[in-house]
Amino acid sequence: MTASYVSGCSDHPLLYQTIGAAFTDIAARHGDREAIVVRHQGVRLTYAALAVRVDAFASGLLAMGLEPGDRVGIWSPNNLEWVVTQLATAKAGLILVNINPAYRIAELDYCLNKVGCRALIFAQQFKTSDYCAMIAQLAPEAAQTPPGALRAARLPELEWLITIGDGAMAGALPFDAVAVFATPDSDAALDALASSLQPEDPINIQFTSGTTGSPKGATLSHHNILNNGFYSGRRMLLSEQDRLCIPVPLYHCFGMVLGVLACITHGACMVFPGEAFDAAIVLETVADERCTGLHGVPTMFIAELDHPDFAAFDLSTLRTGIMAGAPCPVEVMERVIGQMHMGDITIGYGMTEVSPLSFQTMPGDSLERRVETVGRVHDFVEAKIVDGRGRVVPRGVQGEILFRGYSLMNGYWEDADRTAEAIDARGWIHSGDLATMDEDGYVRITGRAKDMIIRGGENIYPREIEEFLHRHPDVQEAQIFGIPDDRLGETVCAWIRTSNTQLTETTIRDHCRGQIAHYKIPEHIRFVQEFPMTVTGKIQKFAMREIMMAERDAAVSRIM
Repeated sequence: MTASYVSGCSDHPLLYQTIGAAFTDIAARHGDREAIVVRHQGVRLTYAALAVRVDAFASGLLAMGLEPGDRVGIWSPNNLEWVVTQLATAKAGLILVNINPAYRIAELDYCLNKVGCRALIFAQQFKTSDYCAMIAQLAPEAAQTPPGALRAARLPELEWLITIGDGAMAGALPFDAVAVFATPDSDAALDALASSLQPEDPINIQFTSGTTGSPKGATLSHHNILNNGFYSGRRMLLSEQDRLCIPVPLYHCFGMVLGVLACITHGACMVFPGEAFDAAIVLETVADERCTGLHGVPTMFIAELDHPDFAAFDLSTLRTGIMAGAPCPVEVMERVIGQMHMGDITIGYGMTEVSPLSFQTMPGDSLERRVETVGRVHDFVEAKIVDGRGRVVPRGVQGEILFRGYSLMNGYWEDADRTAEAIDARGWIHSGDLATMDEDGYVRITGRAKDMIIRGGENIYPREIEEFLHRHPDVQEAQIFGIPDDRLGETVCAWIRTSNTQLTETTIRDHCRGQIAHYKIPEHIRFVQEFPMTVTGKIQKFAMREIMMAERDAAVSRIM
């Protein structure tokens, strides 16, 4: 019996340097190469020019009185300023706190106070969010105080407000003005930090999403995310010749680690198509910029493939990228490889707490491996699959997948209890994901332990039904979840996205009958145009479940 345990080997040692040192090195080697293109801002910078911007901003932050270890929040969609802030805070030893652009007042209040941010860098508005108005409501004292002197009752540790974009806000400093604060002394202090900062120092806090409870601040180090960016880039075969289109949000690890740090550690060019995802703009960007790589979650790739003008865009330069964040239907992956020319695309899997990837396929893997598994364990990472008693299961047996290694977070910020709940005494973090491992170490994710549906004593894994429904030619996307039932415990519910208005519940059930077990056939079916999801494209099944339960309860009330 072979145990479901693997440890990642490598022909390249771990990088033992800070993000700032790595960026300085790559900028010196590839100074004349294009480092970043931000289409919606009309920005094109070489590595040398980006380094100048980063150093000036980092020096300015130090001159403003911020010190290594201080927390700096960023609340913004994708733009040049986000990338400059990410690199500059790392060089200055400041801990960057990623705040979801979709957050509103209560959530912002919680995040800023949870980690004690001394500064907040924010866009003035994004979609329906008026950030300035929300901050004015949360910290009305800003209107009466000069920049850097904020003393807000609800945000006692916040001192600096820094705005991105045109226009001004009372009490806030424009982003471009930060560099003006830089002095010869702050430049010298920045230079000195290059030798004193350590790779293990915390450098990033990411609030992990969840269905219940307050967000947890996963605290990541230079060593965590720099290496994860490097090794994920290696699996994409990235080099200085590549141009990676990054439509995923920077506030999440997908954008800032698998995008920015993967490019920086390999000298590739980062290409940002817009503030947020738009399928047409992504396709146009890939074609115009001759991108060789493209990132996305499955819903993004589906939107691109289904765009009515898809055939008009020349995507022939594409070859690689990462698809992650949610399970990918086999049929979608085959279309990405065949129609988008992404023969080297990789599937990535992990969690924010491990920086984020722990498994990833490789271009050399067979098509079957790349569409049915998440690949093999990352370099220098350990993984095992265990049963309910914590014992490692044999290969091929389903259990929960656990991780350990260089990529494991420092812990949840000032939350020892929740850290202990996630990481056991032997240093393994429990993912909550169900998986199986084959004899060659390839892992298939079979579902979330908490997403498992128990109907009449039968265990049902949503992923299996979703994969089956995707075989129907008119089903563009399907999501399966359970809702409570007095008689059976739970019943199966399906939300289906389709362009065929003639598709009916009967058609779907007929498609299932005789093909999957009767208890797996959805009792409740809804046809939708879109699914509730996070900014990163992760489907929120709990939100669908709440909607269905509320409608059921309302129907019962009407009858009574």
